Amino acid sequence: MDSGIYLIGFLVILFLVGVPILAILAFTRVRNLEATMGQSPQLVSRVYALEQRLAQIDSKLAALIERTLEPKFVAPPQEATPVAPPATVTISEPPLMQPVATPPTAPTGASQPPRPAEAVIHAAPPSFPLSASALKPGKPEPINFEALIAGRWMHYIGILAILFAVTFFLKYAFENNWIGPRGRIGIGLVIGAALFPFSHRLLDRGYKYFSEGIAGLGAAVLYLSLWAGWHYYGIFSQTAAFVMMIAVTALNTIVAIGRNSERIAVLALVGGIVTPALVSIGENHEIALFTYLAVLSAGMLALARVRDWKSLPPIQFAATLVYFWGWYGDFYNDNELGTTFFFATLFFVLFAALPAVRSRQVGQLTTLENLLVLANSLAYLVALRTMLWPTYRWGLTVAVLLLAALHLAIERVLPEKKTEGPPLTRIIFAGLALTFATLAVPIRLDRHWVTIAWSVEGAVLVWTGLRIRIGAVRVSGYLLLAVAACRLTFISIPASQFLFNARFATFAITVGCFLSAGYFSRQEAVPLGKQERVVLLATAIAANIYGLAALSLEVWDYFERTPSALLERNLAQQFALSALWLIYALALLAIGLWKKSAALRWQALSLLGVVIVKVFLFDLSFLERFYRIISFLLLGLALMLISFLYQRRLAASRESGTKA
Repeated sequence: MDSGIYLIGFLVILFLVGVPILAILAFTRVRNLEATMGQSPQLVSRVYALEQRLAQIDSKLAALIERTLEPKFVAPPQEATPVAPPATVTISEPPLMQPVATPPTAPTGASQPPRPAEAVIHAAPPSFPLSASALKPGKPEPINFEALIAGRWMHYIGILAILFAVTFFLKYAFENNWIGPRGRIGIGLVIGAALFPFSHRLLDRGYKYFSEGIAGLGAAVLYLSLWAGWHYYGIFSQTAAFVMMIAVTALNTIVAIGRNSERIAVLALVGGIVTPALVSIGENHEIALFTYLAVLSAGMLALARVRDWKSLPPIQFAATLVYFWGWYGDFYNDNELGTTFFFATLFFVLFAALPAVRSRQVGQLTTLENLLVLANSLAYLVALRTMLWPTYRWGLTVAVLLLAALHLAIERVLPEKKTEGPPLTRIIFAGLALTFATLAVPIRLDRHWVTIAWSVEGAVLVWTGLRIRIGAVRVSGYLLLAVAACRLTFISIPASQFLFNARFATFAITVGCFLSAGYFSRQEAVPLGKQERVVLLATAIAANIYGLAALSLEVWDYFERTPSALLERNLAQQFALSALWLIYALALLAIGLWKKSAALRWQALSLLGVVIVKVFLFDLSFLERFYRIISFLLLGLALMLISFLYQRRLAASRESGTKA
């Protein structure tokens, strides 16, 4: 008996608290609608006047068409009579809000006088005088902050306040044992379920935002009631509570689809996301948790695809990441690698499918969808790296290469867009394919093999970018060549014998890749910008620098590994370097003269300047007499030879009249 009285008292209090709040919100909404309607009386009157004018035009045109289509009487030939000027039909503007009188109709059976066949009715185009105010463009209506605050923000705050009030009241009633456990949960379920039809009734009356908030409040009450019935009172089992929460999520989703409301869909998604946390007891249920998340993701992504609701995938993706890494940090062990790898791959495929399908159809994605593509690929790569490195290096390498092939395939099937450059979506997929292919190199290879692979890949990318005329691909190739050059500079490679060693092979392949970039640019008729031409020139210079460095290291190590009683090691090394640089400079100069390349000639002259400085400042001070003589003799002969060649070239150019 007491519990019944308490229940009636609770309902009365809920009525007394809720009805005034709902009345205030409804009154505010109605006042806003009235204010909005009150701002457009002139627009309504103009529309009515325009309808009246159109009715007059229709009646006039109908009379003209009727006269024109009547049988024409052919009169006997008569004397020519002057033709009357064409009649002008003028339509005057009717008074505002005045009904239009219909033209009188001829009585049935009345005969019309015959008209000559030559009679033609000319009607001047109707004129519609418009006021100057009607021609002015309408000013955008200012933002009604009062309506925004009172109609929306206070609405959401009010719903939250009511939820807190109901929660605190129930807590107070529960603590004082006014209502038993089953009655408490029953009240919550009844109220939560009743709010859904109430929200639909509000929607029928035109209160869209208000009805959506009431639907969200009903779902929240149902979730809390089910959670309390399982967690606090044990009325439901964990499985039953989980299933009923899924049913609430499905109910919210159905309501969102029926009303075509993205906000209700977001509320349904949030409810589905918090369900595993509400029923969790801190135990390892990997398959159940990830299966539920996969089903929820598939359903929400399908809903986002059908309704074009772009806010659902990012929310679901973020929640999936939180659950995955939260579970991974607490429960993962090596025995669960296969199951965890399967679910990680399944999540990646789910969140990659929707952008792939949309990009295939429209060729371009929104900024949010592009960010989702990048975040999904990065998250999957991190998961693979965490699970497979370093025990399963081959498996990680194959997975990364498959990712590269997948993104490249998606990029290849995107529709072509007739724009100045490739769309951002295509660049993102191509960039991800390149990134995964590049990362596969250090995952599987070591030391100098990484440098070789990146050099070859850089040259291939430069060639590919020239063939398909995409600058971003060429830039990626230049960057890889630069990374390979940095590895050659800062990472030493041991060499045990002269020339035939890993170090010289790495330098030689890298230099060949540098030179191939310039060769490809000359073979392909692609217009290059000024900056890219500078990059290619820098690449050619780098090829000579690293080629000379490779030979210098080999010569230096050769004389260090070959002791001789006649030759002191350090002196022999310094003399060998001077001789090598001098010969290299002469070879560069000869090639520059042969190919008529000013860039090669200037590189040769710069290297000769370095040799001159070394011989006069270093060799003169530290080399002994024999090495000093040979060094200066070789330098002098080389400089004389160069001077002779330049003088001969200058004389030949003067005779032919060409520029030297």
